Amino acid sequence: MLLSDDRPMPARGLAGGGSASKPDLVCLSHLRWDFVWQRPQHLMSRFARDRRVFFVEEPIWEGTEPKLEIVEKQGGVRVAVPHLPPGLDEAVQGELLRELLEQHEVTEYVLWYYTPMAVPFTEGLEPLAVVYDCMDELSLFRGAPPELLDRESKLLAAADLVFTGGQSLYEAKRERHPRVHPFPSSIEAEHFRQAREACSELADQAALPRPRMGYFGVIDERLDLDLIAAVADARPDWQIVMVGPVIKIDPESLPRRANLHYLGMKGYADLPLYLSGWDVALMPFAQNESTRFISPTKTPEYLAGGRPVVSTPIRDVVKPYGEEGMVEIADGPEEFVAAIERALSGYGEGWLERVDEFLSHGSWSRTWREMSDLIDAAVASRREGISLRNLRWFGEL
Repeated sequence: MLLSDDRPMPARGLAGGGSASKPDLVCLSHLRWDFVWQRPQHLMSRFARDRRVFFVEEPIWEGTEPKLEIVEKQGGVRVAVPHLPPGLDEAVQGELLRELLEQHEVTEYVLWYYTPMAVPFTEGLEPLAVVYDCMDELSLFRGAPPELLDRESKLLAAADLVFTGGQSLYEAKRERHPRVHPFPSSIEAEHFRQAREACSELADQAALPRPRMGYFGVIDERLDLDLIAAVADARPDWQIVMVGPVIKIDPESLPRRANLHYLGMKGYADLPLYLSGWDVALMPFAQNESTRFISPTKTPEYLAGGRPVVSTPIRDVVKPYGEEGMVEIADGPEEFVAAIERALSGYGEGWLERVDEFLSHGSWSRTWREMSDLIDAAVASRREGISLRNLRWFGEL
């Protein structure tokens, strides 16, 4: 099997000039690095400041010979993409991963899981600590593998630490592990605060009349397409802008209206420019199993951009954002339209100041530091021979 790199790797432990005392981090992800910039990218790019980070994606099923393509991305994260011939089993992924660790002298490392589906091909490895960052309840998503829940149980049994992407996920997992820590969606406030300034209009949005309502993010089964269509029908004078990739649903199923505009996937750097051209930011999420535990990162991002926000009653949006009067919560087309109208009229003096005060207490850098401290403590306990939970590794379960 082949491993291919686009550039030489630095000596072990020296990640971007960082300290050799930090163990490497091997992240196993169901999301691709070059997809929407979200929680994994925010965190892994920060971990790469003081250690080597290998971001291992799910396989691309193609070709005739197994290989692992490794590309160093901006910020120093090494993205490893398995290319496997169709029909191979998971054992081959494990072989490629072990070759990666050997070739790059990855001897002291933390295993960080975003997907329990990686459990079978990582059994037998000897990390200094195991982290499960549960950013979503993947078992409730459309097309979830039936074996996912069993593999998650094994992962929870082996993990030193469990992080969750929101409060509702924390409440769902805290009885299943003794060290669960909630880390809700955070914010790069300065990046999205650019939307408050006068920004140059982007070409595909510039010609649209006002008022404009907008959404950015993945367009999938978590969105209430009927609600979006109903709002567009109720107010044909409003322009509704949808920015993001369409996945897991048929693009032909999207509602089509003269005032409904799908602009496709955009880079993270451009999101404030789109946001600056909206009068109201939308979170038209469906009320279904796939949204039961979500904690949308776009909530603080919209608010940092200074835009009023209207959302359906997603639990981690209602509390705290709705209860604190920062986001309008509306259920059903008539209420949603009425909430947008209230947002268009303005929230009065003091609203933006309250938003900024709330957002000042969180950032992705702060989340990273707190996670890093917890990992350091777990690694120290392992090195001192102190078992956090009489841990047995996957192969012994």
